[in-house]
Amino acid sequence: QVQLAESGGGLVQAGGSLRLSCAASASGNIFSIGSMGWYRQAPGNQREFVAVMTSGGATNYADSVKGRFTISRDNAMNTVYLQMNSLKPEDTAVYYCAASWQITPSLGVRDYDYWGQGTQVTVSS
Repeated sequence: QVQLAESGGGLVQAGGSLRLSCAASASGNIFSIGSMGWYRQAPGNQREFVAVMTSGGATNYADSVKGRFTISRDNAMNTVYLQMNSLKPEDTAVYYCAASWQITPSLGVRDYDYWGQGTQVTVSS
């Protein structure tokens, strides 16, 4: 069983930046996870895709965050990061880290094998 632990959420003013981190761990050795990504969910909304990165470096972003958010990975540490710049109030949500053994940037929400508990990001206007 793989556990995902997010960190880095918080309160920031519009136009500001935050960096989220997500570390994967397990009781035994784990090989590099195929794809690690981020989703977010605002109150009353469905969970929506934000960004994903494969172990090979392929990325995919939601249109709403392109040019503002950057996903990166440390494969050796099984850690994924989300650098969020030029934040907007509509970015306010709980951000979830997700991981899949599949190596593709085209995963749907049901394709992920593991999920973190989420970290709150609040952007004030």
